[in-house]
Amino acid sequence: MSAWKRRDTYTVDIGGVKVGGGHPVVVQSMTNTDTADIAGTVTQVAELAAAGSEIVRVTVNNDAAAAAVPEIVTRLRDQGVTTPIVGDFHYNGHLLLHRHPECARALAKYRINPGNVGTKRRDENFQKIVAMAVDNGKPVRIGVNWGSLDQDLLTELMDRNAALPEPRGAKAVMRDAMVESAMRSAELAEATGLPSDAILLSAKVSEVPELIHVYRQLAPLSRYPLHLGLTEAGMGTKGVVSTAAALSVLLIEGIGDTIRVSLTPRPGGDRAEEVRVAQQILQSLQIRNFEPQVISCPGCGRTTSTFFQEMAEDIQGFIRDQMPIWRETHPGVEELQVAVMGCVVNGPGESKHAHLGISLPGTFEEPKAPVYVDGEHYTTLKGEGLVGEFKEILLNYIERRYGEAKAEAPASTPASI
Repeated sequence: MSAWKRRDTYTVDIGGVKVGGGHPVVVQSMTNTDTADIAGTVTQVAELAAAGSEIVRVTVNNDAAAAAVPEIVTRLRDQGVTTPIVGDFHYNGHLLLHRHPECARALAKYRINPGNVGTKRRDENFQKIVAMAVDNGKPVRIGVNWGSLDQDLLTELMDRNAALPEPRGAKAVMRDAMVESAMRSAELAEATGLPSDAILLSAKVSEVPELIHVYRQLAPLSRYPLHLGLTEAGMGTKGVVSTAAALSVLLIEGIGDTIRVSLTPRPGGDRAEEVRVAQQILQSLQIRNFEPQVISCPGCGRTTSTFFQEMAEDIQGFIRDQMPIWRETHPGVEELQVAVMGCVVNGPGESKHAHLGISLPGTFEEPKAPVYVDGEHYTTLKGEGLVGEFKEILLNYIERRYGEAKAEAPASTPASI
């Protein structure tokens, strides 16, 4: 676990998942199905949960979606999926929750965007949703987004800024408005009866520097847990890199209690990719471990064969396929590090640093692959069955170190494999 010092926050209970208060940073995600499509939504929630999403949010945008929520939760529980389901409300949440009390009870948390709860009766509508949360004992995330910011508040702060002898830039005022919106809304929620430990805040933007600035500004103002996410992060490499760049800075500074990676999936793409990216951010920062890590080199002129790349991919896929079982039967296996290296330059050294490593021969190198276990040379593999033999060594190591047999032999004894 990382030594980064976390903010001191309240602990918020979201359907049994503890957020803040020193608890591990929680990974969450959101469905992109029509919530009224009960079967499709249940399937996607189950897939996200299986990938490791600890909270899943669904859109509740109309009567059909609100009416579907209780059945969705029931079917998930019947399948053994206990992941808390959060309702995402915009514009008409105050109406839907009152018209569908079963929905209000079934959800583990309500997400409210204070910029999208009406115009003339914004505070009144906001308080109606909060009152439903109070009546049902549910927490609320107050989620401010610069794409739907309270325009009255923004205008107020812009006018105030314009009157200053030296006005600040528009982005600085935008950040002020986001922070002010979040804090005013939290105060109003508490005045309506919502306990302090039932409130989370978020302030999302789509630019990396701005996200870092706004959370640094927001974090010192309260003990409410903070949800992190770069909104509208984009597709593919752009979305992954931008999100990792923004969230990593904040997490290292101890800011952030739950995170979501808002990737745009390819048409028909895997929605669970955002879960795996969020996990990898936390694991790379050594904040949480989710699955064994495969360390592999990028390749160079010494590794003209693609064999080491194919082996690294094979081992990574093998580990991922086994994790649903290992997670239940071999606790601690997520801390394992496996090195698959392509030549003698860094291969033996990296292999020794890992729990288990193999250094494959580079181009024109002697055709043998030394295997290291807990820093010591264990054996040398050769021939076509090399990958299968290495997998067998991996399985034996995991069983010995993390399985029932771990009490019979000390983990530091390579020869006991």
